Amino acid sequence: MPKKFVAEFVVVENRALNATNFLIKVKAPTLLPEIKPGQFVNVEIHEAADIFLRRPFSVFEVDYEDNTLSMIVKILGKGSGKLTEIKVGSKLSLVYPLGKSFTYPDKDDKILLVGGGSGVAPMLFLAKESGLPISQVDLILGARTSQDHVNVEEYAKYASLHYASEDGSLGEKGFVTQHSVFTTNLKNYTKIYACGPDGMMRAVAKHAKDAEVYCEVSLENLMACGFGVCLCCIEPTKHGNQCVCTDGPVFNINELKW
Repeated sequence: MPKKFVAEFVVVENRALNATNFLIKVKAPTLLPEIKPGQFVNVEIHEAADIFLRRPFSVFEVDYEDNTLSMIVKILGKGSGKLTEIKVGSKLSLVYPLGKSFTYPDKDDKILLVGGGSGVAPMLFLAKESGLPISQVDLILGARTSQDHVNVEEYAKYASLHYASEDGSLGEKGFVTQHSVFTTNLKNYTKIYACGPDGMMRAVAKHAKDAEVYCEVSLENLMACGFGVCLCCIEPTKHGNQCVCTDGPVFNINELKW
């Protein structure tokens, strides 16, 4: 198992992306180890005596020159809400890097990335790190409305971007699995990657299985410790019950009892 670190990072940016999503960038006190798409950090929420457990967040970007990493924090409850109030210059305790990453695609692969909600962060990270030309990378981003989408147009240099919204206010109307890219071209891909709400990932997995396309998903179970000790994040798999924080969060869909 790769070495884990616990350190106090300094917040260098806290920027609202929309009403409920914030980009938080933190600077490490020592050189960052290699961090891959799909891995996460566990963050201690300061100045909140009633919040005992760390909160897991997927790594969005890593800048080894500046020694910083970024997270997209979506307000889902008291912990994430409190974190978005943190001031630049404050310190955050992080346990990092945690979990298994996505399998990198081969140079001849054509891949489809599907992100919904807070699951867009690792998908954008993977698009950037894949090393593939844009013609081989499609990325579908889903949200309820245009207001819930974050502006990621800078990632158009890494992937062909496609949008879906439940109300049709941005991109195609409906769920990501109803997007025309998903419904008409699935067998053209060699690998599919997904992260987002459980229902979304289960739907992506079902379609991938039907199309016989390799697929990995990043689960979003509650992960309090990050070391497989607290057993909060157990997931039934074909190899028995496994801890999402150590055996995942990325799983091949064929390993899951879905």
